[in-house]
Amino acid sequence: MMMNPLTVLRPVRAGNAFEETVERLLQAIKLGVVAPGAKLPPERELAVQLGISRVTLREAIRALQDAGYLDVRRGRYGGAFVTYIPPAPDTGDLRRVVADMGTADLADALTFRMAVECGAAQVLASAKLTGGQRAALERRLADVDAAAPEDYRRLDTAFHLSIAELTGSPLLATACADARLRVSDLLNAIPMLQVNIDHAAVQHRAIVVAILAGDPEGARKAVSEHLEGTAALLRAFLS
Repeated sequence: MMMNPLTVLRPVRAGNAFEETVERLLQAIKLGVVAPGAKLPPERELAVQLGISRVTLREAIRALQDAGYLDVRRGRYGGAFVTYIPPAPDTGDLRRVVADMGTADLADALTFRMAVECGAAQVLASAKLTGGQRAALERRLADVDAAAPEDYRRLDTAFHLSIAELTGSPLLATACADARLRVSDLLNAIPMLQVNIDHAAVQHRAIVVAILAGDPEGARKAVSEHLEGTAALLRAFLS
């Protein structure tokens, strides 16, 4: 189960419509909100969600097709299909990404992610969840627990973003997506060791348990411990 791409695609500003449309679509693709091989939502829905004309949307899709992120097919079963596949983890890439970002920007990105994801978990734990919301969160957890190695990062992203999505706040959902995107290249470059995946599974479960128990402070603490662990893992691979 994947999150609705429309949740993380906020309206663009008229003055920079083309550039921002490319940025929004690229965000959904790189975060795996639309999985490799999957199709973007229909043009009509995307244009309305982004607040742009279909002409601008088609130009942005064409640009992403030319850059190798999409394959546009015509006909009854056509559409814009994602062709982007994240590169295999490589510590050399990790060092390059950190060098490109700079230590100050990296620290800022990790702080931003900590703030918005802890906040989202607190908000969701404070809400009176419906049966559908509770089931959705459990399904997202089950998806990442059962993920094959090649799908792990994508489904891990879906799990984290689902917490903000389930609060019902589009602003919070897009803030969490922005925060995740800022560190996605770093996370994708970390080699996936089974011991780390197993540890993350325990932490993910602690987050879900606290949210479902209606424990905002417990949810904040569980997310904080999980994200601090990710930051420590980054530092370990960079040392």
